[in-house]
Amino acid sequence: MPGGTPVELIKERLDIVDFLRGYLILQPAGKNFKAICPFHKERTPSFMVSPDRQSWHCFGCALGGDAFAFLMRYENIEFGEALRVLAEKTGVELKRLNPTEYKLSGALYDVNTAAKDFWKKELSTNAVAKKYLEERKLAPNTIEHFEIGWAPPGPESLTLHLIKAGYSSEEIIQAGLAFRTDRGMVIDRFRSRVMFPIHNHFGKVAGFTGRILPGAVLSSGEEPAKYVNTPETPIFQKSKLLYGFWTTKNSIREAKSAFIVEGQMDCLMSWQAGVTNVVASSGTALTGEHLKTLRRVAEEVVFSFDNDEAGWAAGERAIDLAQVEDFHVKVVTLEGVKDPAEAAAADPEKLHAAVKNSQPVAMFYFEKYLKGVSDFSDREGLMRLRAVLRKIGNIASAVHRDFWFKELSRRTAIEERVLREEAEKVASAPLNTPAKEEEAQPRQVRSRLELLSEQILAFAAAKGDFSLAENCVEFFSPLYRRGFELLKTGKKTSGDPEVDSVLDGIFFRAEATSGEDFESLKGEIRKEFFKRRREALIRAVRLAESRGDEKGIESALKELQEIPNIS
Repeated sequence: MPGGTPVELIKERLDIVDFLRGYLILQPAGKNFKAICPFHKERTPSFMVSPDRQSWHCFGCALGGDAFAFLMRYENIEFGEALRVLAEKTGVELKRLNPTEYKLSGALYDVNTAAKDFWKKELSTNAVAKKYLEERKLAPNTIEHFEIGWAPPGPESLTLHLIKAGYSSEEIIQAGLAFRTDRGMVIDRFRSRVMFPIHNHFGKVAGFTGRILPGAVLSSGEEPAKYVNTPETPIFQKSKLLYGFWTTKNSIREAKSAFIVEGQMDCLMSWQAGVTNVVASSGTALTGEHLKTLRRVAEEVVFSFDNDEAGWAAGERAIDLAQVEDFHVKVVTLEGVKDPAEAAAADPEKLHAAVKNSQPVAMFYFEKYLKGVSDFSDREGLMRLRAVLRKIGNIASAVHRDFWFKELSRRTAIEERVLREEAEKVASAPLNTPAKEEEAQPRQVRSRLELLSEQILAFAAAKGDFSLAENCVEFFSPLYRRGFELLKTGKKTSGDPEVDSVLDGIFFRAEATSGEDFESLKGEIRKEFFKRRREALIRAVRLAESRGDEKGIESALKELQEIPNIS
């Protein structure tokens, strides 16, 4: 083949210095150039570029290679993708030079582009779809920039259009745009849906998400899936692609920060509101591959989660992954709205302010797990504290961990030494999710207050009269209060594993109760309650003193004086 292989032709035409200037700030260093290495943290440039050798090498992390090696590592892509990108940049025609390589992936990009163009044209003539986008407050320039379209309801509308344009049914199926039925018919995968193209990190359409319009139903009367995504294909891997990254990566690089949201509409509305350093995962949970891609251009990630249980659970998993990648992690709190799309639609300036005022992740966990908790000696308080300690343990930077241990000590009035000891125990224990951590704890972690609560309720159960425990309820720990309220109604199960575990203990103990001194038990629980309350108030005084909170000191001291002196 004249001129050599595609790779050789690309290297002949590509100047590595000009190419790397698109990614790095290069400074002359004799006949070479130097830069801050993008693959490890450094202050003094150790990344060298040689025009003569058309290569680069970093003396700090020992990585090096040619333009292909740089692009693959920087953009987190495979060789085939790097080949296509550099071929386009240098004008090397892969279709002519390498038909097999082209058919495997290049044709898939072509057919996706044709589908995108078809759906864009369909949107321009569909009043219902346009009205939906207007109601979601998407501006025309946003719709145009992100190439949003509309898939008509016909079962073969796209397929027939693409076949007329010269694509085979197999190419259409391989791109995930259609599927073959048991009878051999080729049917469009996306019908009656607003179409969001998912571009790869260089701006080529790799796949799609289709969103059904609200209120739509199938002929069977069932509700269709809200979203349909392109299946995995040779060019579309959800675990690697970030929605919007192709157009927002420069903003992310400039800000050194990425605002990570869950859905396409969140990304679009944030971008439209001026928060242009935004990305979203493409129909999947955030992955380590996504974060490795962002780590090339950002030092910080700012998360926003949907305000529901599923959103928070997914968010915590994402935070853990980001901390492993050594990001500085922050969390956005949006009051009164479900997600960034709603926030941007209601008031773009408020979304700006919320992102700007996002709080470090440790502060977020303090607020989530420790708000309203002053007693860390009972099971509930201890488990909440342990959840925070586990999160601090996930932080990659020892310096940051040290800072947050000190801050946690200040907030809880527990010695830093004690917190570190507890954190070591938590780190060596089996990993449980925060929501199930209490449930997973064995009985021996119960406090004396909980044991006394159980004994009193077991005595009442043995006598068949729970009114006997009525004047002790104020001293019970929270879980046993819930158990008592249920037992009063005559029920013996609740459906809540935590409460049912407590009830089991009460009834097991009741079977073995034999003439315990009930009045003595009541005296003991009263004594234990006020002892613990006194300790909590003393910690509250210390905490208020550390903050200079005069009102807090006065309030805690007043309550402390009112506690009866029980020996």
